[in-house]
Order: sequence, then C-alpha cells, then structure tokens
Amino acid sequence: MKNIFIIFLLLIGSYFLGFFTNSIFCKSAHSCDKSTCDTAVVKQTPVAESTLPLGAFSISLNVKDLQASKIFYEHLGFTTSGGDMKDNYLIMKNQNALIGLFQGMFEKNILTFNPGWDESAKDLKEFDDVREIQQKLKAKGIVLDVEAPDTTKGPAYIMLKDPDGNEILIDQHR
Repeated sequence: MKNIFIIFLLLIGSYFLGFFTNSIFCKSAHSCDKSTCDTAVVKQTPVAESTLPLGAFSISLNVKDLQASKIFYEHLGFTTSGGDMKDNYLIMKNQNALIGLFQGMFEKNILTFNPGWDESAKDLKEFDDVREIQQKLKAKGIVLDVEAPDTTKGPAYIMLKDPDGNEILIDQHR
C-alpha cells in the first residue's frame, strides 16, 4: 500500500513538474518558438483548432493487490462505480475523477478516454467516433500503435504513446 501511495505522489509530482517546466519555457502559446515548445509529435496550434473531444478521462492503474488498492482509494474518498473483484478490476469514482484498478491485465498504467461517455459512463448525445478521432490524429502526424478498422461502426479502440512512452487508450464502448 505504501508503494501505491508513492506512485500516486510521483504521478502528481510529475504533472506539476511538467506544468512548471512548461510555464518557464512557454509563457504563452503566442511566445513559443519551435526550439523550446514544439514537440516532434504535435505542432503548436490555437486552442480552437486543436480541440478534440475524447470523452470521459480516467487513468487505468496496473495494481498488484486489487483489494489493498480498493481500500487505499476508498480512504481518498473514491467509491466503486463499476467492475467486479472476481473479474480483477474495479472502476473507482470521486466526483468527476475516475480511476480504473486492474490486477494482472496489463503491464503499465494507461491514460484512458471513452468517446461517447461522460465521467459517469452515461451516453453522450453527440460525440466524435473513435474512427474520426483516429483520422484527425493521423492528419496531425501522430503515429498510432493500434488502429480501429475504418470500415466498422460501433465499439472500437485505438492506442498511441505520448513522447515519453505513456500509453493512451481511446476506447469507445458503443
């Protein structure tokens, strides 16, 4: 349980370190120059052009002991909103924050987005289909590790990695 807490603190610390570093090198999107702010994967564009609704966000954590992780996150105010202990996964919710706890299903933690859902797994009336998102990402030069077949409809997913190798899953359930 101590290790999970340390990992949680490291994730939060990494976020704030990245935010702080970015604010030092890029005071605003208008003052960024290619040498300090542009990554090899994503070009700087105005917010209106770069908005890409991805659906509900959660982090999917690879946990060693599902029961211990459940208890830990309950102490942080999370409640179980989905999944099942016997299936080795739980979805935990605290207000709009979602954490998926998965035991033995994958090796690394994964940033997860669910097009078509809000943070309560309720269907959105309008949303960008995962195949539309896939086309937009590819048009921006982003390399996908797993692609959804363009000829299908309904549930599908794509996977990619950010510049630091963090896995991102865009998983459409309907």
